[in-house]
Amino acid sequence: MNKRGHVLNALLLALGLGFVIEPGLDAATARTTAQITVPIVLGALFPDVDTAFGRHRKTLHSLPVLAVFVAYPIVFGNLQYVWIGVLTHYLLDVVGSRRGIALFHPLSDTEYGLPSGVTTSSKYADLVTVVITALELAAFWALHTYVVTLDLDLSAAASEAAAGLGV
Repeated sequence: MNKRGHVLNALLLALGLGFVIEPGLDAATARTTAQITVPIVLGALFPDVDTAFGRHRKTLHSLPVLAVFVAYPIVFGNLQYVWIGVLTHYLLDVVGSRRGIALFHPLSDTEYGLPSGVTTSSKYADLVTVVITALELAAFWALHTYVVTLDLDLSAAASEAAAGLGV
């Protein structure tokens, strides 16, 4: 996907997640949506920083990079929703584009993708982005409903982690 697709995905995802986390048409839903939009968009754009250095779809498009973004809010108590943007960026590149990404870089430069994707210049790129976003929202709803709430207050977990590290 291109930047436009990643931003579209992140904005639609943030809007949908706002309703998943805080269902309703009220100020609390608007506040939640506003709080998660910027981190998700920043996370969705971050992996493409590797176009300026390194090798695109390898250097910052790997599982070790995603692990850092998943662990960061647990350890430091902030950036709670950036990992969602990074994860959905990867999903768009794997499912929505023809090329795929090097999930195991730097151990392997093999790029993994699904045959379901389109080229970034395709007239269907936005449609594919919207369909993938809808599937992501369904997955996040199921995760939030049946596994773990996405509105966790990680500041307590961060304090415990910092205390465990002697910080």
